Amino acid sequence: MDIFHFLIFPGFVFAGLVGLIATWVDRKVTARLQWRMGPPFLQPFYDIGKLLTKEVTIPSSADRTTFVLAPMAGLAAAGLVAAILGMSISGNFSFTGDLIVVIYLLTIPSLMLMLGGFASGNILAQVGSSREMKLILSYELPFLLAIAAIIFKNGSSLRLNELLTFQRLNGMGIGSISGLLSFLAIILSVQAKLGLPPFDISEAETELMAGPLLEYSGLLLAFFRFTKALLFYSLPLLIVILFFGGISFSGWHILTGILKYVGVLSLLVVIKNTNPRVRVDQAMNFFWKRIAPLALAGLIFALAGL
Repeated sequence: MDIFHFLIFPGFVFAGLVGLIATWVDRKVTARLQWRMGPPFLQPFYDIGKLLTKEVTIPSSADRTTFVLAPMAGLAAAGLVAAILGMSISGNFSFTGDLIVVIYLLTIPSLMLMLGGFASGNILAQVGSSREMKLILSYELPFLLAIAAIIFKNGSSLRLNELLTFQRLNGMGIGSISGLLSFLAIILSVQAKLGLPPFDISEAETELMAGPLLEYSGLLLAFFRFTKALLFYSLPLLIVILFFGGISFSGWHILTGILKYVGVLSLLVVIKNTNPRVRVDQAMNFFWKRIAPLALAGLIFALAGL
């Protein structure tokens, strides 16, 4: 494993740049749909830079250790996911079971957001963390079922580069009944993982101001913001890898890969801007009673070879 590829390209630094640009696209499109100008291109970079210069304040009632370590752990996990995915599509690095590692690591940012809110001692932040906990229990099952279906459909491999090779030889993962059902399940689960409407329940600015992030400031808040930017890169890229054959960094194929990523990102932004926020009980009913059975059906079709 080359440390340059892991840290710079297509690893952590590259993922951070693309993720921040993706957050700008999200904010810009949202603004235009609301008849606003939206932020300038460099605004996400300015926001992170400004937070880095601000003082970090820790509430007197907070559990200081958990409060400080939560954003750091979340950022580390998101960075590792971004590096693993980037290096797998570039062919620089892969290992047996890397998909399982990615799945585990993707749960950590949400858990750290939840723990950070509980550790802050603020009642509104704790309400937001409680909502985040319920949301995690809602979307993780269909998320895992959708990935399991695509694993069985694409050669039963747990190695990302082998899944990509299988799709190059046999067609994209979405090109089947099981692939389509699983894609519908995972795109909505990713919407919830990113905390985007209609599943922005934990932060809910009009109700809880910022939810679990309410007491965070300065460097620690920057860590959470940058973690979300990394997830804006990693989660759409994971969908592209599992369902659309990944992205190639060679020749004209890179343009096709960029279009795949932009297409998935655009779909997430469209869902965000066409649906109002739901209550946490509505989200749980939606994922458990509708999306989980949909993902299960996709898994059954995949096992049947359809």
